[in-house]
Amino acid sequence: MFKFPEPPTETSLTDARRVLSASKASVSDVETKIEAAEAALAKIVRESKSLIEDLQTQRNVLEQTITQTMAYLSPIRRLPLELLRNIFMECFEEHPCCAWVLAAVCGPWRRLVLRMPKIWSRIRLITTQHASADTIRLWLERSGDTVPLDIEIFLRVTSPSSGSDSPTRHRRRSRSRSRSLSPPPWHLPFPHQGIAAHYIVGHFPITPAGISAPSLVIPHPPTGISDQWLSMHHPGDRPTARQSRSSLHWGHIAIYYLAEQMHRWERFIFRFDKQFASLSALKSISGDAPLLKEFEVSSAETAYYPEWQWLPNAPPNAALVLPKLKTLTLQYTPFKWSSPMFRTNLHTLSLRALPACHLPLDRILFIVANNPSLESLTLHFQGALPAVLPLSPTTLPLIKTLQIGGHYTLAQLIDVFILPQLNSLTLDIEPRDPLEDTISNLLTRSSKPALTHLSIAYGNSSNTSSFYYGPSGIIISWPALLADLTHLESLRIGGTTLDPLLSSLSEEPWACPSLEALGMRNCHALGEGVVKLVAMVEARNPLPPTQGPVKRLKSLELYDCASVGEDVVAWLGSRVEEVACTEPEFDRSSMLHGYM
Repeated sequence: MFKFPEPPTETSLTDARRVLSASKASVSDVETKIEAAEAALAKIVRESKSLIEDLQTQRNVLEQTITQTMAYLSPIRRLPLELLRNIFMECFEEHPCCAWVLAAVCGPWRRLVLRMPKIWSRIRLITTQHASADTIRLWLERSGDTVPLDIEIFLRVTSPSSGSDSPTRHRRRSRSRSRSLSPPPWHLPFPHQGIAAHYIVGHFPITPAGISAPSLVIPHPPTGISDQWLSMHHPGDRPTARQSRSSLHWGHIAIYYLAEQMHRWERFIFRFDKQFASLSALKSISGDAPLLKEFEVSSAETAYYPEWQWLPNAPPNAALVLPKLKTLTLQYTPFKWSSPMFRTNLHTLSLRALPACHLPLDRILFIVANNPSLESLTLHFQGALPAVLPLSPTTLPLIKTLQIGGHYTLAQLIDVFILPQLNSLTLDIEPRDPLEDTISNLLTRSSKPALTHLSIAYGNSSNTSSFYYGPSGIIISWPALLADLTHLESLRIGGTTLDPLLSSLSEEPWACPSLEALGMRNCHALGEGVVKLVAMVEARNPLPPTQGPVKRLKSLELYDCASVGEDVVAWLGSRVEEVACTEPEFDRSSMLHGYM
């Protein structure tokens, strides 16, 4: 830098002015060169970027060509269509909804799948009233006009405030084991138990009412749900006005599509968890179904419906064409005892009547007696009237499973049955009289069949919505009842006293020597219940294991009975393979002490 003398002189000031002028001119010249260089650099960058983009485009084209060529060279391209069709059918046997996935793979596969009506013939749908019914219409259209239909639809009736995960819906958990929730509202399993069920979950609107994936409710809602596409939804959102209007008509639209194809129904199962706005659409289910083998309409919650004319309510003189119907299930839906639907020589019959349905016992027996080939019978009537006509002894030679629940007068119905092939007996009736005579007389009349499963009041003792007066496991003399049950493998008891039951199972001569599973629910202990429980397990499951006169227990359930303690639960777990134990929610002894 040029240094000027101090103090400034005329000469130095003149030189400074000259230097300033020259420096300004140089800066202007340098800035011009910088701008030119930057412009040249920008041009090079633009050209390079353009070149790179062109090269990337060429690369993408080449990669797409490679992918398409490799796909063309793939061995599956050379697979004959008939063989590919057979592969699709094998997938269909294991995954009923596979057609939706296969149709989305590629154009040729989609064209092939759409030409295979059989692969669209099993409808497995979990939906809500806010979803579109067009899924059902599309499914039916793709199944053609002649292929028999196998239909299972589970409708989750939702409301803005509903939520299955609400903390208030769960019972207090015990420290010893995780408390199992109360039995689900469904009393019937989904078909094909043991095989993974696959369902399509219907597309919901953008802001539907919150729903949760079903846990098999008459089912348990299928154990595994695959082959499904879940739309984005938010549990806290409320349905819009448009969605609310559409939910009012879902049943009318969906049932209309389904009823139009009744002539092709082979199986029809429709389950819903509560009453919905368009429920009356079920009256469209009427007419002939020449291929129908299984029919079910079930609700998880009871309600009060007006009667409408549909298959189960058909007049007695109606000429229904149901030549193949063998399985019928109606749960909390209206029906008439005289409907021709009950005169098709069924193999499986399950009826859970509405609370307002009070039939005389002779009419209930009329339904049963008209189906002599029954192998499984389930009856549940919360109200039943005394018989008008005399009850005649009724032999059902093929029945293996009998389940009776509800009003105490149904015990009179059991007193006229003769069931020589009975294998499983479940009783959940209202408590009035001891049941051991009813059970013993039934087995005696039936020539003492090899009963392997017995359940008494095991399902209803924790059902707070029942109409019962209390637990119904009233047994006065356990030794007298259990003495002849030499083939019994599973025993489920609710609402009885622990002490005499456990004493009967732990003393010689051994009762139920084949017993492998024991369940008790809401069974109170008089004082030594826990001691006798330990003694029973010690007697039947000694250590080391020995080949004794009785089989070892493999499963032990103790729900809401005596307070056993964590140490006793741990000991039980060391002797029995599967142990489930929950503590009672209140101390019965303290409650009784307050009355003393």
